[in-house]
Amino acid sequence: MTKMKIAGFVLLNLIIGIGSLGQSQSPEQLTVPLSSPGKAYSLKVHLVTGSINVKGYEGKDIVINVTPRGGDDEGSNAVENGMKRISASGGYEVTAKEADNNVTVNTGNPNKPIDLELKIPQDVKLKIGTVNDGEINVENVTGELEVNNVNDKITLTGISGSVVANTVNGDINVTFKMVDPKAAMAFSTLNGDVNVTLPGDAKANLKLKSDNGDVYSDFDIDIDKTPSKVDKTTEPGMYKIKKDDWVYGKINGGGPEMMMKNMQGNIYVKKSGK
Repeated sequence: MTKMKIAGFVLLNLIIGIGSLGQSQSPEQLTVPLSSPGKAYSLKVHLVTGSINVKGYEGKDIVINVTPRGGDDEGSNAVENGMKRISASGGYEVTAKEADNNVTVNTGNPNKPIDLELKIPQDVKLKIGTVNDGEINVENVTGELEVNNVNDKITLTGISGSVVANTVNGDINVTFKMVDPKAAMAFSTLNGDVNVTLPGDAKANLKLKSDNGDVYSDFDIDIDKTPSKVDKTTEPGMYKIKKDDWVYGKINGGGPEMMMKNMQGNIYVKKSGK
């Protein structure tokens, strides 16, 4: 069994007086050294409640700033049977584990909202996600990105490499500096716009679908005018007809598949510099 090295660990349990409940706390910092600095590595970050902000930089370590959200503002007013409630506010736990250039960051209590800010080296396989009450922002990162949110937007800026980005309630905004010419990519949301800006020379086979919105592009897209496939199902008690309503097209002669999909909102395929 591979021995796991705990590269960073913070456990803060603070009991604050009733008069201090609801006050914001100052951030704490974890520094996570990689086993093989300067080489490709993977990083996974998962939150249930809170935001994640990631910036690429030229350093060798992963630097994580941890900021817990404020406590219960109503704590001093809560009364039961004539007794005031006393709450411990501000305790939290964040754990970073590193082994063989693979880093995983988790929080202890999923109900404690925590905001994470990370500075990371380049050439990363990055997988990050949050669920409630937090945006995801990634800036100036080179690598392979998988980004998932549920109840807020995703913003990726200055990306070099490939992206798979999914959320449910929020916009997806992605701006590339460079695109991996061999990687398939996907961008989807249920309720929000999909806005992707690509270099002018990017090559892709586009697969686009907006159920209740429109699709716009700066690129001259070679639209596939082949009639959409119609599938029919005829079984005892079951009769169904289905027609594909995706838009297929190529930019700059075509390349890896790039899928963009939403239900409520528009899709924008933009060209850098326009």
